[in-house]
Amino acid sequence: MASYPVNPRDPGDSYLGFWRERHVCTLSTFRPDGTPHVVPVGVTYDPEAGLARVISSKSSRKVRNVLAAGPDGMPVAVCQLEGRRWATLEGRATVSGDPERVAEAVRRYAERYSRTPSPNPARVVIEIALTSGMGNC
Repeated sequence: MASYPVNPRDPGDSYLGFWRERHVCTLSTFRPDGTPHVVPVGVTYDPEAGLARVISSKSSRKVRNVLAAGPDGMPVAVCQLEGRRWATLEGRATVSGDPERVAEAVRRYAERYSRTPSPNPARVVIEIALTSGMGNC
């Protein structure tokens, strides 16, 4: 099976369908020393807005990595897989604590993962402005 490129704003039905299924994903960021940091996360994908979203606590390493990159954010990738099917989205991540943006991310997370996260006053959202995608699904 060969991978194929995907326009993240117009992904096609099978790619989008795969991102609507419930899967644990990974988020790859970079520590300030340049080494990779890869962690399991829940991701939501919004092709209309060109965004992928990850909710997290402001004190997490992934959030601190993105914040350390400065106001322009950092390039990141999110990936999910099941058997031979996989999909990756890439883009530039920034962090927002704006209550409306966090609430939208929580709403989308609850929709995708069929559970509402516990309240967290330190919750923020990592928003990934998507630039590319690839996969085999």
